[in-house]
Amino acid sequence: MGTGTLSAKQAQGREGEHSALRHLRRHGLVLIEANFTCKGGEIDLIMRDGDALVFVEVRQRADRRHGGAAASITPTKIRRIVHAAQVYLQRLPGLPPCRFDVVAIDGDQLDWLRDAIQV
Repeated sequence: MGTGTLSAKQAQGREGEHSALRHLRRHGLVLIEANFTCKGGEIDLIMRDGDALVFVEVRQRADRRHGGAAASITPTKIRRIVHAAQVYLQRLPGLPPCRFDVVAIDGDQLDWLRDAIQV
């Protein structure tokens, strides 16, 4: 996680990522890497769930008035996540089973959507 001073929005986003990470760890997932970035993409959390590699997008909204956190994932965002996952996977010696999960946080409500992005 980067250095320097974070804006209020960045700090809120980081807190959402920490909440998601705590939740996923309680369910047995293991953190591999946070905030993986490459040219053209980013993944909030890369985790291991048994033998599977899980690419996690964390979305946070104050409430669900405008469709909620999960609805804020656009096709462009999905392309960027998939691209970053492809770049990450190229670094590995073999191809593990993979999935794309979303942790949607709307106010105090956290929803873990397994296999939410199909590629």
